[in-house]
Amino acid sequence: FSVSCSAILSSYLLGERLNLLGKLGCLLSLVGSTVMVIHAPEDEEVTTLEEMTSKLKEPGFLAYAAILLALCFLLIFCLAPRYGQSNILIYLTICSVIGAFSVSSVKGLGIAIKGFFAGQPVLQHPLTWILVITLVASITTQINYLNKSLDIFNTSLVFPIYYVLFTTIVITTSIILFKEWVTMTVVDIIGTVCGFLTIILGVFLLHAFKDMDVSLGNLPQVLQNEQPAPVTRDDKNILIEVDNSSIAPEDKPKVFMLYT
Repeated sequence: FSVSCSAILSSYLLGERLNLLGKLGCLLSLVGSTVMVIHAPEDEEVTTLEEMTSKLKEPGFLAYAAILLALCFLLIFCLAPRYGQSNILIYLTICSVIGAFSVSSVKGLGIAIKGFFAGQPVLQHPLTWILVITLVASITTQINYLNKSLDIFNTSLVFPIYYVLFTTIVITTSIILFKEWVTMTVVDIIGTVCGFLTIILGVFLLHAFKDMDVSLGNLPQVLQNEQPAPVTRDDKNILIEVDNSSIAPEDKPKVFMLYT
């Protein structure tokens, strides 16, 4: 919904173009999201901060988090100063990678809030404050680099790409941290993958053809104005065509002379 909403609002409020293919891309994004929700895996039941701590301490997630942090530092300190102003993927990849930590922090803080109202001593638990610091730092970084992207690039281009990257990172994080796909059936796995591919197709239509003036009113005219592809002819056809244009009678023999 955020992809479609940002594209539609940017067309009305910022004067950015949203043609017929862009509207079709918004529709495909909604359809793909609906398919993903229908086949989405169920969260593994994590009800206490102790269980969340054990999940975060698993070697697989620690290695995954270390890779994300290394990638984030590489993008921020090495690639962003050089290519951030010209490549839209630099800033948006930073936002998406940091999003893995923000989503995990929100999950843990949700458990802490439930425990607080249940009378559990969550304020004395060190994980609560670690999650708060991580959430504040990650959201601040995301807002910073997302605003930089919006200052440089088109809004209808930023949000779709950011959505695809962010969703990919979040799905991967959920698989590694909560092992959500362990109990999924083959039908649900195929449905989730197809829904996500539909979203990517919709996002591609949304920004790949954004400069084309295509609407229901001028669609027949756009199709009719397509120029036919040029026909490649060999030397034999050219010689025959030149010979047919001469004034020589048709009943006389024709001689071709080739010089090298």
